[in-house]
Amino acid sequence: MRHPQEPPSGMHPLLAERFSPYRFDPSAVVDDHALGLLLEAARWAPSAGNSQPWGFFVGRPGEPEHDRVLPHLAPSSARWATDAGLLVVTLTRRHVDDTQLLYSEFADYDLGQAVAHMTVQAQAMGLAAHQFRAFDLEGLAKELDPNPGWTIVSMVAVGKAVGGPPEGRARRSVAHLRSAPWSPAE
Repeated sequence: MRHPQEPPSGMHPLLAERFSPYRFDPSAVVDDHALGLLLEAARWAPSAGNSQPWGFFVGRPGEPEHDRVLPHLAPSSARWATDAGLLVVTLTRRHVDDTQLLYSEFADYDLGQAVAHMTVQAQAMGLAAHQFRAFDLEGLAKELDPNPGWTIVSMVAVGKAVGGPPEGRARRSVAHLRSAPWSPAE
């Protein structure tokens, strides 16, 4: 069970105030400078053996890249993600070219690190990021046609949030995080 709670004192405000909005200001623009900083934050994330097995396809409203992504959003995410100033398709290099040889067994984890860095950078810039998987993966992969070995994993909507985090956000307890793998969940 999740319990509403406030972040503990001493937790960095960028982490404590982060949330995944379901409403974005459609008039707020993610300009080239902001986009560059978001990608730089991802670029500097740690990875196994410094492999950096991540890639991104980005599109902002009015750009052809954005138009290529929109038709593949599920109705549940299209309701809010279309208003974001930036849509990011995240990819990881799981395999060497078109073989089944693993490029890195940590590729998905490493991509998660890069997206986490991007998320914190967005928060530092007064933006919000909402990671999601509610899209037609097969259709988007066909549309974007990534190189062999590369796989689309998720998407991230980035922009200016409308409103703040929900009151009393529910989070699992630290005790649950430590015990869940070994005992029944709360």
